[in-house]
Amino acid sequence: MVDVNDDAKGGRYRRVEVLTGPGRRRKWSDDDKARIVAETLEPGAVVAEVARQWQICPQQVFTWRREMRAGAVARLGFVPIVAEQPAAVPEPEVPVIEVKLADAVLRVAPGTDGELLTTVLRAIRASTV
Repeated sequence: MVDVNDDAKGGRYRRVEVLTGPGRRRKWSDDDKARIVAETLEPGAVVAEVARQWQICPQQVFTWRREMRAGAVARLGFVPIVAEQPAAVPEPEVPVIEVKLADAVLRVAPGTDGELLTTVLRAIRASTV
């Protein structure tokens, strides 16, 4: 039987336990955090399973997800709108026929379908009755 009071100087060795796996307070890079969060966002992924694979607790993954959502929103800042005067577009020099009927002005360009024009004129006239 090994006495707890024995020390290594006396030539005896005590039991030594070696712990493997990640230690506490690991530092995760932003790329690693993003990679882990991206894995949890894939269809069918379960956060607890992803956390177990990376040997972290699921609460940590949920915290990273929340922080990344807040970071994505924070990055979208106010973008000022700068109004510019529209470039002057020269009016085409195409002869146009203007028809004034019942407080309406109808401008007819060359090549307009005759049936369509007749239908529009009848609709304008009918709306005044």
